Amino acid sequence: MARHLIDRNARDFVRDHPRLITEVVTRSLNEDIGICDITASLIAEDTKMSARVVTNEDCTVCGTIYVNEVFRQVDPLLRLEWHAGDGDEVKAGEVIFRVRGKARSILTAERCSLNFLQTLSGTATATRKFVREAGAGTNFKILDTRKTIPGLRIAQKYAVLCGGGHNHRLGLWDAFLIKENHIAACGGISAAVKKARSLAPSKRVEVETENIEEFREAVGAGADIVMLDDFSLEDMRKAVEINKKEFGGRAMLEASGMISRDTIKAVAATGVDCVSSGSLTKHVRAVDLSLRYE
Repeated sequence: MARHLIDRNARDFVRDHPRLITEVVTRSLNEDIGICDITASLIAEDTKMSARVVTNEDCTVCGTIYVNEVFRQVDPLLRLEWHAGDGDEVKAGEVIFRVRGKARSILTAERCSLNFLQTLSGTATATRKFVREAGAGTNFKILDTRKTIPGLRIAQKYAVLCGGGHNHRLGLWDAFLIKENHIAACGGISAAVKKARSLAPSKRVEVETENIEEFREAVGAGADIVMLDDFSLEDMRKAVEINKKEFGGRAMLEASGMISRDTIKAVAATGVDCVSSGSLTKHVRAVDLSLRYE
């Protein structure tokens, strides 16, 4: 019985593959700067400045490693002083970091660095609110999905972790998620699960189900996780009971589909193990930040 979610999460990838950060930052700077920053060239090359970045709203900070990389690539002589770290909660008006060095460099790096910080802090903040609304014990988990901003998959999933959430699969390679179309093409739930086990015995197998009948078949076929897609609260409770009484609690149960902060507490109370929500990453609202000259 596999009770884990994934073998590795976004934090592992950030640690083990620093080039992922380097590459996404390089692309972002290239699309912003182009051949040069013509406005920054108005400033004398040797002009120095100090600036602070302030949040204009309460938020959970995320993105420090991306910001550091932006400034490093623009000018490695710039000096940053962080007043908050990834996962820290800050209040409106608080300083998140300060930067000192050449004015040209700071202003060239400003927008790109703030884009990362505001977007990832927005993701972390939304996740933290979702986790708090659930009001459940530590065994209940809030999961993200693959519905992320293109190019920012690992970054946003890292932000979900900083907000107290958990990662679903990182991509198509690290777990099976057998959905409606896969089931139809494979000839049924049992056939799809059997094929998955034969192809990659060590990989987690999850099956999306739309009713109690499909749920029973998925658990009986040996799925590690069964997604309860758009189940009513009554059917979620029924699935939890069936899993315990008929299958010895074999499968992990994941609720999904149109679950919001308004409904998450009721969903958690049904006894399911986790909830997945694409809104954490696809409906992200950037945190309002300002860089101010000192």
